[in-house]
Amino acid sequence: MAGWWVWPVAAVLYLGFRLFYDNLRGKLTPTEIDTMLARAEAQGAADLNDMSIVRTFLEEDDGREFVMVNLVRVPDTMVTDPDTGAQVPASDMMKAYSKAFIPRLIKHGGHPALAMRKVGGYVDAWKVAPDPGWTIVGLMRYRSRRDLAKMVIDPTFGDAHKYKLLGVEETFSFPTQPFIRAYASPRVTVFLILALAAALAQLAIIATH
Repeated sequence: MAGWWVWPVAAVLYLGFRLFYDNLRGKLTPTEIDTMLARAEAQGAADLNDMSIVRTFLEEDDGREFVMVNLVRVPDTMVTDPDTGAQVPASDMMKAYSKAFIPRLIKHGGHPALAMRKVGGYVDAWKVAPDPGWTIVGLMRYRSRRDLAKMVIDPTFGDAHKYKLLGVEETFSFPTQPFIRAYASPRVTVFLILALAAALAQLAIIATH
């Protein structure tokens, strides 16, 4: 049948996607953890983070993907742009940080899973501190804990941290693993897109014969 070859091509493309998207290196080794944490501390990570919590998270690596939940408060103030010296809204610095962060996240097999703007105060809160005025909630998918650690110690990513310090007044993040999904994962989405593209391509080839 004409155009049969489009299916092997689609299969190879999907295989390439899965080889990139899935963690094939397994769990972190103790040596990797010690080396990465030493580099992170040398770069000042301990100034803003509890490294004992980070170490525990890395040592309990199960080799699986995870989603980082980020709550962020962006101040409604003007700050000094470190590149130009001009006064700009703090939100511009948050955008500059995101512009630097997202490509590096994708490079390491991750991607934004969901980003939301807060539109109201706490409507249900038990024994927690008052709402500080969160601005954004972001869910970021990481391919593995190794990829998170590699991003932290990436010196080129460290250059963008100055924007985060100016654009974020308050934040906290914690890792999660979904146990219920009400949406198709990229594994399914990419499979369906490639299958549809292959089917349409074959139909087009057949129509020209």
